[in-house]
This record gives sequence, structure tokens and C-alpha cells, in this order.
Amino acid sequence: MGFNCGIVGLPNVGKSTLFNAITAAGAEASNYPFCTIDPNVGIVTVPDARIDGLVDIYHPAKIIPSAIEFVDIAGLVKGASKGEGLGNLFLSHIREVDAMAHVVRCFDDTNIIHVDGSINPKRDIEVIEAELIFKDLETVEKKTTEAEKRSKTGEKKFKAEYEFCQRLKNHLFEGRLARYYSLDNDDERVWIRDMHLLTNKPVMYVCNVHEEDVAGSNKYVAQVKEVALKENAKVLVVSAAVEAEVAELPVEERAGFLSGLGLKESGLQQVIHEGYDLLHLLTFFTAGPKEVHAWTVRKGATAPEAAGVIHSDFEKGFIRAEIMKYEDLFRLGNEQKVKDNGLLHIEGRDYIIEDGDIVHFRFNV
Repeated sequence: MGFNCGIVGLPNVGKSTLFNAITAAGAEASNYPFCTIDPNVGIVTVPDARIDGLVDIYHPAKIIPSAIEFVDIAGLVKGASKGEGLGNLFLSHIREVDAMAHVVRCFDDTNIIHVDGSINPKRDIEVIEAELIFKDLETVEKKTTEAEKRSKTGEKKFKAEYEFCQRLKNHLFEGRLARYYSLDNDDERVWIRDMHLLTNKPVMYVCNVHEEDVAGSNKYVAQVKEVALKENAKVLVVSAAVEAEVAELPVEERAGFLSGLGLKESGLQQVIHEGYDLLHLLTFFTAGPKEVHAWTVRKGATAPEAAGVIHSDFEKGFIRAEIMKYEDLFRLGNEQKVKDNGLLHIEGRDYIIEDGDIVHFRFNV
């Protein structure tokens, strides 16, 4: 699995329409519908032309691309952190995802009532963020109380943890998100990680616009970009209606349809690319006649860590990694030519995996 992404936002902003469209657009998507209280979950394969290239070379019996799990989280409302609209349950769903796609309504339509009566993206973003902050404050308050009790033992580390919790609580009280708190050391990174704070999750803003605005912008998108600029966040402009049309088309017709609208890629592809960027992920491959498999790992991962993504035994018993670059294999056409040209590299434990590496791990357990 590449990563899981929660689709969040106010009611009636297009979250479910977008979710249904992008999960249906994945040719090999699997949908798991739950009742209305639980989130809908859709698993979508990650489009990657390199998979097609490897299939042409190896003609494998099995193909396993990377996949993303999308979670459609029911619309949050004011008071969600206090349980309004089943808010506590919906906020717990957010706690379980790797990243959030915050869908913001950026279109006028008198037939679709806005929960607050008017279209105001800046206000809508602030409503969602306030509820997430309120919920995080509950978490930090609890941790602060626990840390205060431990600090009374006189041990320096417990005192430092208590002081950290106090500073973080003040940061949240000021209406600031946890992900913008400056961490000073590894202890603080561990403490904040273990709290699983909602506002510490990476976010991308998804502006849901009318079809005529999908290749450009409008006054509402400009508001979202203004907010995102202050947060150094990503902004995507999509049309849930267009994505629904794309989902109904045969795969081979989608590129032409998008091109006619002035688009290079679908909303699904944009979310995937930005999600990988947000979470600092990359793809490496294992390939052979039995199977071509795409694997997802964080940037900076060593060869043994990448081996561990496949199986813990691979990491424990790691000996070496035999590395080919996708570009070299695709250009030359087969492994033997890669070897003959001296482009098969033998790497040890310190090798940092690169995007597009084709890896054969040697291990002994």
C-alpha cells in the first residue's frame, strides 16, 4: 500500500462525489462500502507507466502495482470536537490516515445548499481547522497532566516532557496547527509523534470547482491559495463533476477528454502525486518472470529498510542489493545488456534507495 488519504471537509462540498469518482476511475479499484456512520474506503492502483515498461520486458505471471487507500470521512460541522454530528467518531477516523485531502467548495450553485449559507472558503477552512485543534487540545491536556505527575519524580526527562506539553498546548491555544510547531530535538519528535495529533498530519487543499474553472482559477480558489501560502500547503484545483465523467470513460479515452479541457492529468493523478510528495515517498520495483511488483518507501530509506517493506526477514538477513535503474533497463531492453554495460550495481547496507530502482535483494536468515 502506498499510503492512505482521508478526504475531509464540511458537508455538501463534494467530498463523496470526488471519492466516488476517483475510486471508480482506478481500473482495479476495490470499494468497501460501510454504513453512513463509518467512512467509505476505496483502494485505487497508482498509475505508473514504468509498470507497463517492466511488463513488456519480463512478461510476468503476476503484476502488483502500488495502491492508495482513500477514506471518505463524513462531513465535519462546528462542534464536531464536542460530539456534534457524530464528530468524535469522524475525528477518530482522521487520526488513522497518513494525510488529508481537505476538500473546499469553490463554486456557486443555488441548488446545493451550503451548511453556513454562503460560499466562503477561508471561513470553511477555519471551521475544520478549529475543530481539529480543539480535539488536539484535549489530547495534549491529557498528556500534560500525565507528564506533570511524572515530572514530580525529579527526573530531568520527565520535566522536559511536561514543559514541552505546556508549550505545545499554548501553541494550539493560539489557533496554530501542531505541524507548524518547531521541534528542538529527537525527544520532542517522539513525544509529538506518539500523540497522533490531527493537526500534525500533512494536508493538501482540494478546490472543488465548476467544469469551466477546472483548468484555471476563480475568486474562491484565490482565497484557498492565500490560506495555503501562509501554511506552505499544496493546492489542487479539480472538478468532482469532471472526475465523475472521467470515471465513466474507457481508460484509453481519458487522456483525450482531459486534454480537451486543458488538463494534463486527472484529479486522481494530482492527488496521488501530491500525496507522495507530502509524505516524502518514492517507488522501487522488484521484477522478474514470476512477478513485477511496485513498492512504496519513504525517501532516505536504506537498502535494508526497503527490503523490510517486502518482508522483515529480508531486512534481518540483508546481505546486499543488486540495483538496476529503470531508465537503463528500459533503454537497453533486458537485464543481460544492463550487466554487459556495467550498469548493474552491487550495494551494501548504506545504500539509499532511489525512485525507479529495480532491486534484487540477497539475504540469509
